[in-house]
Amino acid sequence: MEEDEFRATYHAVNQRRCVFEKALNTRRCECSRAARFCLAGRDGVACKSASAHQTCVTFITNLRDNAKFALQLTHVDDALPHGKEIKIQHGGLIGLRRAMSGPDCTGDDIADIHALVREGLGRFGNVADLPYGEIVKSVVAFQGRPRRGPDPR
Repeated sequence: MEEDEFRATYHAVNQRRCVFEKALNTRRCECSRAARFCLAGRDGVACKSASAHQTCVTFITNLRDNAKFALQLTHVDDALPHGKEIKIQHGGLIGLRRAMSGPDCTGDDIADIHALVREGLGRFGNVADLPYGEIVKSVVAFQGRPRRGPDPR
């Protein structure tokens, strides 16, 4: 399947793409509103809730805007390289959890993205009032899994 055909089919099948799809595909994050599917051998994630999707879109948009300086970006309108996108998605979720639980909160796995974002909104009021200064620290510090080296055999 050509890449253009794949993208067209993907967008036809997945009307509400999860904005945390890359983080979910690392298998270190989960979400109660996620619906996983496989298309042409690739994993995709849709959001089952329109309201949850809109909340996550608003959160990730604000997070990207607040993290652009720290990630040495001039703008974040276009698609980001995979590594920076993972930093924003997964690192941002870790940062949100630490902002609510304190700096002693350890571990990088996120049990439920939707529940975490809702808890953050319950505590801080709305998406614009989240402590992005603290959250961005985790974005910058986040390191994905190390690349695998060549097979030693």
